[in-house]
Amino acid sequence: MSKTIIISNRLPVQLQIKEGSIEATPSVGGLATGMKSVHSDGESLWIGWSGLTLEEIPDSLDADIDQALARHGCSRVDLSKNEVDGFYYGFSNRTIWPLFHYFMEYSEFELSNWTVYEAVNRKFADAIAAAAADDDVIWVHDYQLMLVPQMVREQRPGLSIGFFLHIPFPSYEIFRTMPWRREVLRGLLGSDLIGFHTYDYERHFLSSVRRLLGLEVSFNEIHLEDRVVKVDSFPMGIDYKKFNEAAARHRDMKPGEISDLQNRLDTHKASTPDAKFFLSIDRLDYTKGIARRIKAFEYFLEKYPEYKEKVRLIILAVPSRSKVPQYQRLKREIDELVGRINGELSTVSWTPIWYFYRSLPFDNLIDLYTSCDIAWLTPIRDGMNLVAKEYIATRTDQTGVLILSEMAGSANEMNEALLINPNNFEQIAESLHQALNMPEEEQKRRNAAMQKRLERYNVEKWANDFMNSLLTQRQQDYSMVARRLSVDLTNTLLEKYREARSRILFLDYDGTLAGFTNDPQDARPDEALMELLDRLNAQGRTDVFLISGRDKDTFTRWFQDKEYAMIVEHGVWISEGGKPFSMLENVKNDWMGKIRPVLESFVDRTPGSFIEDKNYSLAWHYRNTDPDFGQKRTMELNTVLTSLIANDDLTVMNGNKVVEIKSSNVNKGRAAMRMVARKEYDFIFAIGDDWTDEFMFQELPKEAVTVKVGRMKTQARYFLDGPGAVRQLLGRFADI
Repeated sequence: MSKTIIISNRLPVQLQIKEGSIEATPSVGGLATGMKSVHSDGESLWIGWSGLTLEEIPDSLDADIDQALARHGCSRVDLSKNEVDGFYYGFSNRTIWPLFHYFMEYSEFELSNWTVYEAVNRKFADAIAAAAADDDVIWVHDYQLMLVPQMVREQRPGLSIGFFLHIPFPSYEIFRTMPWRREVLRGLLGSDLIGFHTYDYERHFLSSVRRLLGLEVSFNEIHLEDRVVKVDSFPMGIDYKKFNEAAARHRDMKPGEISDLQNRLDTHKASTPDAKFFLSIDRLDYTKGIARRIKAFEYFLEKYPEYKEKVRLIILAVPSRSKVPQYQRLKREIDELVGRINGELSTVSWTPIWYFYRSLPFDNLIDLYTSCDIAWLTPIRDGMNLVAKEYIATRTDQTGVLILSEMAGSANEMNEALLINPNNFEQIAESLHQALNMPEEEQKRRNAAMQKRLERYNVEKWANDFMNSLLTQRQQDYSMVARRLSVDLTNTLLEKYREARSRILFLDYDGTLAGFTNDPQDARPDEALMELLDRLNAQGRTDVFLISGRDKDTFTRWFQDKEYAMIVEHGVWISEGGKPFSMLENVKNDWMGKIRPVLESFVDRTPGSFIEDKNYSLAWHYRNTDPDFGQKRTMELNTVLTSLIANDDLTVMNGNKVVEIKSSNVNKGRAAMRMVARKEYDFIFAIGDDWTDEFMFQELPKEAVTVKVGRMKTQARYFLDGPGAVRQLLGRFADI
C-alpha cells in the first residue's frame, strides 16, 4: 500500500532529554495541525530535523530517539550545529525570508550559507529517496527545502512530488536579485504540483519561471522537456472546530475554572465598562509590522484623544529567531516604544499598552480572542496570517471586529474585515474609529460570512484539496491525441524498422535533434549528433532527410560535406548526396522588401528580438525578449502582417518564439510527400516539435509513424519528451 511522505524542516514532535532519557511530545498548531488528516498512523511518514543537533545527542540515546520518533510516525534527518547555523539561521532566515517578504535591505547573499543550504537539502533528498517506495506520494513543505524536489527527482524520477510554499513568493523584480535564483526555480520544478496560498504568489512564480528559465507557461502549467508541472493556489485554513468549540466551552466556564489571565481581563473591563480592548498577536518579526502598529496606535490617540483611558492595546509578541541581529534590534525598538508611550500617556488607572513578550498556552489564547473587542493585525507582508482566522472562529456570538492588513494572504478570503494598508496611519486611525463605533448588527453580518467560509474551507479541506490535486496531476495525460512511445510501442516500432525493405526518415532539427538556443547560430550540431546521423545515413535501405525551416546557407556550412539529404526553408530547397541546393518549389521573394521594414520596426521596439534572413522567407525571433512583452508584440505583429499580406500568396507561421512569413504553397508536408512519391517505402517515419511539422504529420500516409516532440495537441500518432529521448530512439534505429 502506498504511503504519503511529508517533509518539513522540523518534525511535528518536540524532543527533550531528561535525566538520561528521551521524551517526545507532539507539537501543537501550525503545520502539525494542518497535516493531521494526511499524517495518519500506518499511512504516512514524516521526515524532518528533530530539533536536536548532532552535538546534543548522546550516543547512548541514538536508538531511543529513533524509536520515540517512530511511535509518532516520524523519521529524522540529523544536522550539526554548523549546518543549522548555515542552513536555517543563515540562508533560510537571512536570505530567503527577508527577500521573499520584500525586506531587501536585510537580505544577505553569502556563498558559504548557500553551500550549506544545498548540502542540507541534499541530506533531506537522500532521506526521502531511501525511505520512499515507487508508488509513494511526496509532499515537501516550505522555503527551507526548495531544492529538495529536483534532488529527489534526479534519484527517483517516477515519484509523485508536491511542494507547498507557506510564505509569499515575491515579484520577479525582487526575486531576480538573488544570485541563485535559477537554481531555486529548478529545484522547485522537480515537483509535479507547486502550491501557494494566493494567486498573486502563484502569478509571481510563473512570471519568474518564464523570464529566468525561458520555459513555456500555459495558464498555470509549466511545460518541461519530459513533464508538465502544475502550479495552483490553496489558501491554508485552520482547525475551525477546535477554536470554535474551545471558545464555546470558555463562554460556559464556571467561576472556579476561569484562568488568572481571564480574571485580570474581566477585572479591568468591569472597572471601565465602556472600555475596549485591541488585540495584537504576532511572532516577533520585522515582517509583522509591530513597531509600526504601535506608532499608529499613538497617532490614533493623538487624533482621537477622547479615547484615552477608554481603549487598551494588548500586544502578545512571541519570541522568534532571537539569534538573528535584526530580531534583536527589533525587540529593543518595541521595548523602547512601549516604554515611551506608556510613560507619556499612562494615568493612575490606565496603561495604554499591555505588552507580553512570551508564548502563551492555548487556553490563554482563547482568553484573549474571546475578551478582546477588536483584533488588529497589520503585517507589512505575510504569507497567510492564521491568527486572523482563529480570532473570527472564536467569536461565538459573532461580535467583534477584525482589522487586517491587505498585505496578508488571508485578506483575499476575508473581505468582510476592515482591510487597511499598514503604512497608512490616517487610514488605520479611521479604521480603528470605525471599529469602535461599528453597530453589533454589522459586526454579526460581517463575521457570519467569514465564519461560514472558514468552517467550510478548514485546514483539513486545504490538505485534502492539495493531495487530491497532486494525485490527479500524477494521472493526467497531456498528450491530447498522441500516445507516449512506451517501451512496448518502441519495441514494436523497432521490429517494423528491422523488417522493412525500404525506409525513409524525416528528421526536424531545432527542438528535435538539438535543443533551442538564444541565438539560432549557436545550435551547431555536436559530435554525438553527427556520429548518430552518420550511422543512420550509412544504413542500407534507408533514406534520411533533415527537414527544417533553417536557411540553406546554414545547413550548407553544417552538413554539406556529410552528403546528407536536406530539405530547408520548410520545403523551398533540397540537397542530396552533397550536391548544391536546388529549388524544390518555384517561389518568389519580391515581397520581402515590403515586409522587412515592418519587422525592423518591431525589432526597434522589442529589445532582444532580431530578424533572420532566409532566401525566400523572413523570420522575427523573440526568444531573448521578456516573455510577456514578446507575447504582446507577437499579437501586434500578427495583426499587422495579416492586413499586409491579405492579397499576397503568403502565410504567417507562429513557431517556437518565432514569427515567420513565407509563401503559402510551401510547407514540410508538401515537400515530404514529394519525396515519398519517388519510390515504394514500407516504413515512413517523421518527427518534429513545432506546429510547422504538423503539415508532415497531416499529409503523410496514415500508416506513417509520426512523432511529436513535447506534450502538446498534435496530429502525430506518438510523442516523445525531448531531444534526449529522440536521440535515444534514433540510436536504436542506427543499431539495427
